[in-house]
Amino acid sequence: MLKEGLLPEILKIVQECGDIMLSATDIERKTHQKEGKGNFVTDYDSRVQKALKARLLNLVPGAAFLGEEDQMDHTDISKGYAFIVDPIDGTANFIRGYNASCVSVALAKDGYPVLGVVYNPYQKEIYYAEKGKGAYMNGQRIYASERSLEEGVVLFGVAPYNKELMQKSFETAYRYVSCAEDLRRSGSAAIDLCMVASGKAEFFFEMVLSPWDYAAGALLVEEAGGFTSDLEGRPLTYDRKQTVTARAPKVELLKL
Repeated sequence: MLKEGLLPEILKIVQECGDIMLSATDIERKTHQKEGKGNFVTDYDSRVQKALKARLLNLVPGAAFLGEEDQMDHTDISKGYAFIVDPIDGTANFIRGYNASCVSVALAKDGYPVLGVVYNPYQKEIYYAEKGKGAYMNGQRIYASERSLEEGVVLFGVAPYNKELMQKSFETAYRYVSCAEDLRRSGSAAIDLCMVASGKAEFFFEMVLSPWDYAAGALLVEEAGGFTSDLEGRPLTYDRKQTVTARAPKVELLKL
């Protein structure tokens, strides 16, 4: 059993880790290349993840921890509680001072998120949801859009670490935006999912994301009344990389 009052404690931890991002200096000099073109990690990613791991596991002793910066292939989130964490989603934005990055934390039970928090410290926007209790931003209930795709804004990611998917990403974006009103790309999947959850956009997709990219945001979308799936409409899982979509209730998936 989780203790009462867990969400406020997690919100506090996540916001304090967002302050680490805001205090960052000389970021480019503290940046390192990971495997794959354009795949970077900064000293701040590692610092935020270390803080999250220590403090979150203190809240839920015995929970597993799956984080982007020290992921282990054998981490099993299928039974019991597990934190799924992206310390800084949108690292390329963070390095460039683009101010569209966030901390993303999900708590899963038996493989599926039951609590999610996404914090964009630059906008002072903290999104959060608990399974069955709705989605919120800065204390205000949020809802997915009532617009159709024809009236909607499409968000997408280009799977930058998987260049073989680049053409398919743009072809899919073209199909959707041809039916929609406009198109956006933020460089942070977690932020894009929050945009769908809060009714600021109607559809999001990316060809391949890791669980830490979407676990918290997917719960937010679902608790806000939206839908998540892969591009073929199959339910998301949280134990592997996959295609991810999120959409407002009136938006239908296209046959590609």
